[in-house]
Amino acid sequence: MAGAWARGVRFGVDVGEVRVGVAVCDPDGVLATPLTTLARDRNPGKEAVPSDISELSRLVAAYGTVEVVVGLPVTLAGTEGSAAAQARAYAERLAAVIAPVPVTLADERMSTVVATRRLSERGVRGRRQRMVVDQVAAAEILQGWLDGQRRRT
Repeated sequence: MAGAWARGVRFGVDVGEVRVGVAVCDPDGVLATPLTTLARDRNPGKEAVPSDISELSRLVAAYGTVEVVVGLPVTLAGTEGSAAAQARAYAERLAAVIAPVPVTLADERMSTVVATRRLSERGVRGRRQRMVVDQVAAAEILQGWLDGQRRRT
């Protein structure tokens, strides 16, 4: 990002095989909070927009989102594997649907581990944890990105 911080609501997205976690921040970009978890639509049909991307697009419009930050799962060594390729493909498909809202990729190392730990510390376990861990991971991704942007400006 060049220049001054642009105010506005941003979304964080944690793309998984089964679920997509979504988080949102305040317009000042101070605090990311979990928003929702979407079921991943793996078989939308040849030309159809997957239902999770369609719902995410609806949320982007409803919140007046100025940017979407998608987690990029790189390894601890900093390399990219098949999960990163899938996240990149998801981000490209999402960008095509929500244009002109920009989609940015952000390193998400350890976001799910941190989210799981935080939920466990709060006594959230089992099925209830599985239902929210993706949106908490999305909040971790977005918060890390927001903090990084603030440090740069």
